[in-house]
Amino acid sequence: MGKPGAFLTLGRKAHDLRPVSERVGDYDELYVTLTREAQQLQASRCMMCGVAFCQTGVSFGKARPSGCPLHNLIPEWNDLIYRGQWREASDRLALTSPLPEFTSRVCPALCEAACNLGRDDEAETIHDNERAISDWEWANGGPRRFAPAAEGAKSVAVIGSGPAGLAAAWELARRGARVSIFEKSDRPGGLLTYGIPNMKLEKSVVKRRVELMHELGIEFRLEVDASDASVAEGILSEFDAVVVAVGAGVPRGLAAKGFDEGLAAGGVVFAVDYLTAATKSVLGDGPAAIDAKGKDVVVIGGGDTGNDCLGTAVRQGAKSVRQFEFMPAAPDVAAPSNQWPQWPNVKKTDYGQAEAIELMGGEMREWSIDTLEVLFGADGSVRALDVVDLDWSAGKPERKMESERSYPAQLVLIACGFTGPEAAVYRALGAKMAETGRPLPVMAEAGKHKCVAAGKTPVYAAGDARNGSSLVVSAIADAMACVDEVTAELGI
Repeated sequence: MGKPGAFLTLGRKAHDLRPVSERVGDYDELYVTLTREAQQLQASRCMMCGVAFCQTGVSFGKARPSGCPLHNLIPEWNDLIYRGQWREASDRLALTSPLPEFTSRVCPALCEAACNLGRDDEAETIHDNERAISDWEWANGGPRRFAPAAEGAKSVAVIGSGPAGLAAAWELARRGARVSIFEKSDRPGGLLTYGIPNMKLEKSVVKRRVELMHELGIEFRLEVDASDASVAEGILSEFDAVVVAVGAGVPRGLAAKGFDEGLAAGGVVFAVDYLTAATKSVLGDGPAAIDAKGKDVVVIGGGDTGNDCLGTAVRQGAKSVRQFEFMPAAPDVAAPSNQWPQWPNVKKTDYGQAEAIELMGGEMREWSIDTLEVLFGADGSVRALDVVDLDWSAGKPERKMESERSYPAQLVLIACGFTGPEAAVYRALGAKMAETGRPLPVMAEAGKHKCVAAGKTPVYAAGDARNGSSLVVSAIADAMACVDEVTAELGI
């Protein structure tokens, strides 16, 4: 929908980023959003598509799906934005998306990759349009309230307060359940709080959502570890159902010599631990427990988390930064076999990488590189990495030992992804874990969320805790599907 033919005369204009020289001096928001009027014009570019791939979602084998996992009614709220009907647009968005303030900031915009307009032109600014709706909503009273749970309502414990946990809790409470969220950290929000830097997702955005949930009767129990057997036993006896939404936070390490010793020495650090320490400092908890100031920093891993580490390291005043990626570099232009509406597998330079490149005077990323050994100084501290190039010409990596070399590194950040959720939570609740393959919970029925658990209290898994690490929007979508099963079983 939108203004007929607007896409023929009006080009795409997305949000800007603050200049590098300005933004690296603080942890404030990166983005400069359009005015409301300019966003309405951008929304007018939306076409009256026969099949709106942006909202339907399309999947191609093992490739990242394209289109919105939440099946947001994108053309409909684009039309409402264009017409200035912001309340109606927020109501339409709320039909499918419980937490748009998060997805509109940190989602990679799978919807835009599938936009019909993007096949031959520049895609609609769906991501920015969603944020404009959410920002308008919060500036005008916030999301629509619902009545707190009635006395005697069914009770559900949600373990974990990341994207899946918050989404599940919100939807369960909206449908009438009495919900308590258990979080082992000192603040709610999971990776939204500690896994994503403040400049990318301001923590005030998380805080206001948590405060609203508390206002609506959702309880938060912080610094409670459900993997403790006695805690888990108490949860199972107190609640009618349990939803495990702890994410997939077990980090993947390296096979390099000296890796474990580097972890013990403190010079090798998992990315989320580093980002958590940085965010705690930004939130006023004192100096960062892990600081890149004055150090040669190497980030191993090329995804979003690695990029966030770069952005944080340059803000802390790192002496130098480098980023190593095990895989070859993606092409600059999508391959003929990777065309619309597939997610484009192309080389991306994100905000942290752009900052590091500009501040360090040139490209600091290397692809097809493997870490052989962590090297130590006489005092036992990490001082360097011994690496080697990889040859992928045969389809699998072969080390080119003649390329072996060392780089200075007093801080090595491991951003190699995650292997799965912490199994201890499931074991404490009586649920089984897969004995082969990925360490994920075993479902009572294929394709469902309910786990095989001992006792009469049903235990469900949602988001990354069920599927392994994915995107915020995918975790939220899975949590919503989980809620359907929980409410059906409890008769809510």
